[in-house]
Amino acid sequence: MGIIERKEREKQEMKNLILEAASRLFQEQGYEKTSIRNIAERIEYSPATIYLYYKDKDELFYGVHEKGFELLFEEMKPLMNIADPLERLRKMGDTYVRFAFEHPDYYDLMFIVSAPIENLHKHNEEWDCGLQNFCLLRDTVAECLEKQLIKPVEPDIAAMSIFSFVHGMVSLTIRNRFIMFPKEQLPKMFEASMDNMMNLITASP
Repeated sequence: MGIIERKEREKQEMKNLILEAASRLFQEQGYEKTSIRNIAERIEYSPATIYLYYKDKDELFYGVHEKGFELLFEEMKPLMNIADPLERLRKMGDTYVRFAFEHPDYYDLMFIVSAPIENLHKHNEEWDCGLQNFCLLRDTVAECLEKQLIKPVEPDIAAMSIFSFVHGMVSLTIRNRFIMFPKEQLPKMFEASMDNMMNLITASP
């Protein structure tokens, strides 16, 4: 391995170390309480070292946010092997809900906290990791439309409506906006709500 390749590998290893420490601290204490300084303390380097790899906290946490989307994508990919697109669509909804409740801090950073998107705006970049996951949904919806399994509508509109519905339920729950309902009832209410959504979009035989 040449000098250039070795230096590039060492640079990537350091970025991974920083990102892993930031991810752990974020999950332990949340976005607001996680700072460049305590990330540096966790990996036993100076804050100046982190600034060699990330310009600011927003850029670093965009990396953490991308990691969350990678985790979600890895859970969604196996569902693409389900032949029936309508069944696949329902499984995608179930997987999305489960992911959000198992990783609420990641979910917050992926979909609620504004910092990662502000970082994109700073650099005039596209939201590739978000689009990658959305495309799985849109492609499944398009297949359902092609097979006339759901009511006719533009694929992007249908995908956006479905995503907004499921995201809304998850976000309200994570932010404790369903406290008027007994907590033990929520799983059944979620399942019934998902069934209702599927009934609303499914085409009549």
